[in-house]
Amino acid sequence: MMKIGKLRHQITLQAPTLTQDSLGVVSETWSDTATVCAQIEAISGREFFDAARVNAEVTHRIRIRHRPGIVPAMRVLEGTRTFDIHSVLDVDGRKRELTLMCVERV
Repeated sequence: MMKIGKLRHQITLQAPTLTQDSLGVVSETWSDTATVCAQIEAISGREFFDAARVNAEVTHRIRIRHRPGIVPAMRVLEGTRTFDIHSVLDVDGRKRELTLMCVERV
């Protein structure tokens, strides 16, 4: 079970939205879907090395309370930092918490 004290980061979840301007040019914009408390952890060197077999780019693990509708096409904002979500894991299958495996944009 997740302890509330570890959720010390406030993050904003965003989903991509395609918009079309008056000239018909389609562009991708981002819309806020939720602001929640989270735990953000950089993946350690060993975990990063082990994860390289599956996904060489994952750099952070973000834990939040379970909420429906979060998919890998979304991203996370935390202050000036941006994280692309690569996978969404229901930790114990009981819909209590989610682990977002992410890559921080630089």
